[in-house]
Amino acid sequence: MITVNLYYKGKDGNARAFVQEMESSGIAAAIRNEEGNLRYQYFQPLDDPETVLLIDSWTDQAAIDAHHASPMMGQLAALREKYDLHMTVERFVSDEYEADEKFLRK
Repeated sequence: MITVNLYYKGKDGNARAFVQEMESSGIAAAIRNEEGNLRYQYFQPLDDPETVLLIDSWTDQAAIDAHHASPMMGQLAALREKYDLHMTVERFVSDEYEADEKFLRK
């Protein structure tokens, strides 16, 4: 699994407005329904109301590449421009480490 954390940064509530439009327009739902998408979920840091975090997980790089080649990327880019958002990205490749299980309360 590959997880990408995208931090959308804006001003005057634009990052949150972007998320609201992504959800209300159906773009976020369409991305969630793409083959290989495992997670597409927004969060807002408590100490930074002008930033929204998107946690976006995919089965593999091929799924991400297919997503990037989809028409939705044009819609996303247009909304980022509309709300004048800037982004930073962190990328993680998951592994399974069974020894960690003993520290988890389920």
